[in-house]
Amino acid sequence: MAATLRPYEVMVIFEASLEEDDIRAGIDRITELITSKGGNPGRVDRWGKRRFAYELKHRTEGYYVLIEASAPPEAVADLDRMLHLQDHVIRHKVVRLPDVVAGKSRLAPAAEPVAAAVPDTNGA
Repeated sequence: MAATLRPYEVMVIFEASLEEDDIRAGIDRITELITSKGGNPGRVDRWGKRRFAYELKHRTEGYYVLIEASAPPEAVADLDRMLHLQDHVIRHKVVRLPDVVAGKSRLAPAAEPVAAAVPDTNGA
C-alpha cells in the first residue's frame, strides 16, 4: 500500500551566525530526509537574516528558510524529530496545508454561481 503524500510547509530558523555552507547543508539534510522517506521536496524559499520581535534562546536574529514539500505523515514526524534535535536550529514549525490551498480541492465546482440563485426583487 502506497503512502498518501500530503502537502506541508516547513519553516526553519537557523542561527544567524552560521556560514552559508552550513545553512545549505542543513537544508540539504531536510530535503534528503523527505526524499528518503518517499516524499517530494518542493520549493525552498530563503528569507535570509531577520530580526526577532523578541529574544529567542538569547539571540536577536535568525536565518529563515521556508520549504514546501509533499510527504507521508511518517516522514514529517521524523523531520520534526530531527529538527528538534539540531543544535543550530533555533525554532521550526511544520504545517500541513489544506487541500484547497495546495491546489487539490476535493470539492466539485458548483454548477451555477450563487448570485444566480438569488431571486430578482426589483419591485416590478
